[in-house]
Amino acid sequence: MGDPTQGSWTDSISGRERVRRVVELLEEPTPVQEVADRAEVSRATADDELQRLESDDWITETTIDGTKAYDLNPVRMLFDEVTDLIAEHSRDELEGQLTELKTEQEELTAEYDVDSLAEFREQLAADELSAEELRERRNVIATWEAINTELGLVKHALQLYGDVVELSSPRTDSRSTFA
Repeated sequence: MGDPTQGSWTDSISGRERVRRVVELLEEPTPVQEVADRAEVSRATADDELQRLESDDWITETTIDGTKAYDLNPVRMLFDEVTDLIAEHSRDELEGQLTELKTEQEELTAEYDVDSLAEFREQLAADELSAEELRERRNVIATWEAINTELGLVKHALQLYGDVVELSSPRTDSRSTFA
């Protein structure tokens, strides 16, 4: 994982930090030993840091073929993405994104004469399509799923916008206990 021209990442980053960086890149549940190998740390170091990350709700423990493994916590990931959207965009910008995404979704429904992604998938199975047409449709499915995901995130961000901004703002109406 380190850049060979810059020296080994084991020279510049602690073992625990390397475990955290490996965890950030997880795409599926991963056994402790695999995390340790990727992070170039002992299994004990990886296991200890993974247990700490689990207690902080960053990851969840699971098993794969009887072996302890970890995966990113999907709830934490959702909240992180929503709060990042709120931090990076004004309410007006989020409303603009919502409009753009809905427009893209409506264009797909009109172009393929369907009402939903589920209906589009049903057509995929029912129609006699060439390999090229199937590849194109699978690309459309991936695009549609991405639009649906983004729509959900933007909607959540708009629903929570006021609360997150209020809770993130420094409180000016409370008295300091250090006065």
